[in-house]
Amino acid sequence: MKFVTGLLAAALLIAGVEASHAAVRIADDRGGRIGTYVTKFQHLRSSGESVIIDGLCASACTIVLGAVPHDKICVTPRATLGFHAAYDFGVNGRTFTDREATMMLYSIYPTPVRRWIAARGGLTPQMIFLRGRQLQAMYQPCWSIR
Repeated sequence: MKFVTGLLAAALLIAGVEASHAAVRIADDRGGRIGTYVTKFQHLRSSGESVIIDGLCASACTIVLGAVPHDKICVTPRATLGFHAAYDFGVNGRTFTDREATMMLYSIYPTPVRRWIAARGGLTPQMIFLRGRQLQAMYQPCWSIR
């Protein structure tokens, strides 16, 4: 009987450890190169892990919205998403809006997010922020953060 109880306790402990590592937390991600984030979030999608957005997720970080299933993303009251047009660097080192990359970025967002962006003039060089009640109406709340 002690052996069976010990096995059950060990199984519960292992299950608890695995569950506590089943979420990736995004808190202060200002983005970066689109390709890097596409790869990162494809791996995250394949892993089946959930995503907790608990702070800033801006620029290329927002690719998470299209790469990870909607039911695997939750937001806290501190969650803020920042969107802008994609850009690249020209031969003289100056930035320019990359229309093709911007359209690709826009197309991967879920419909409610695209509508929200469109209602604010689309993706432009100026950052726009989705947060608070508007964001919480689109994504499930996170009840516990680890």
